[in-house]
Amino acid sequence: MKISSQTLLFVILALVLAFAVPLKAQDRPQDYLDVHNRARAAVGVAPIRWHPAVAEYARQYALRRRGDCRLTHSDGRYGENLAGSSRDLSGAEAVRLWVNERADYLYRSNTCRSGKACGHYTQVVWRNSVWVGCAKVRCNSGGTFIICSYDPPGNVRGRWPY
Repeated sequence: MKISSQTLLFVILALVLAFAVPLKAQDRPQDYLDVHNRARAAVGVAPIRWHPAVAEYARQYALRRRGDCRLTHSDGRYGENLAGSSRDLSGAEAVRLWVNERADYLYRSNTCRSGKACGHYTQVVWRNSVWVGCAKVRCNSGGTFIICSYDPPGNVRGRWPY
């Protein structure tokens, strides 16, 4: 059976679209929640839920960072995790970056390994944080800025996340 070049082109295009669409879909609220809640379940913490007002706060702050794309905290009323990239980083990828810090978190001492960061991870799994809202903007430079805001904030000095 011989396949025409036009049919082959159509099949290749269909395959590219089939894989590209799910990758782009990783910026929906549920995509952020899925990664957060897998990490929380792994340590026995209840699922976190999306809150429109917290998400709006995150969106407004992300828009303020669009011009410079700097990973500068808002110093607002919510806990927050920030991520940035010179490419198009998805929201789900950003949360996975934070969750990967688990390898550097030492539960017994509630500290990070020497020279490592783990505060993003502890915020993701912070037991008392019950609401989250996240936002992503494409920066003027072409990079990506992502913020997730948490209510109540986590990483309270002297307390364990779970």
